[in-house]
Amino acid sequence: MKKVIFYVTLSLFMLVPAFSQIKIGYFSSEAIIKLLPDAQDAQKQLDQLVSEWQQQLSKMQDEWKKKFEEYESRKLIMTEHRRAEVEKELRELDQKIVDFRNKKFGQNGELFVKQNELMKPVQDRIFKAVQDVAKEEGYDYIFDRSADILIMYANEKYDLTQKIFEKLKVPTSESSTK
Repeated sequence: MKKVIFYVTLSLFMLVPAFSQIKIGYFSSEAIIKLLPDAQDAQKQLDQLVSEWQQQLSKMQDEWKKKFEEYESRKLIMTEHRRAEVEKELRELDQKIVDFRNKKFGQNGELFVKQNELMKPVQDRIFKAVQDVAKEEGYDYIFDRSADILIMYANEKYDLTQKIFEKLKVPTSESSTK
């Protein structure tokens, strides 16, 4: 009987921390990134790169289209050998376009790498500010409502976006964070 009482008492002591208050907050990284000067600079650099690559891609596509139209208008008067050569050139040019697109915009392409390179310091700064707010204010969990986590309801009093802005020393107006 003493063993049973001992185990029940031990179990109750183990459950007490489970019933203690958990403090949870959330913030909007999207709102922070929109107003953070570092992120805006990084986005401008990325936009510039994308624009340059789009122009190069457009030139390549125009060249392919021009060659294809020329081929279409002359294929009936071309020899079989010349037609095969031009078709091969068109396939090679098409493959070149696909390769360029994948190299620049593909899953592990230069855009992805450059985006990680430019945004990593920004993300690290935001993460540090979130950690600081969490520690200073005693939060157990902080969620990003901009991410894939779906928050069906959140009381505005737990929105930490403004505090994170303050940590990052980003001037904002209250209304821009909502």
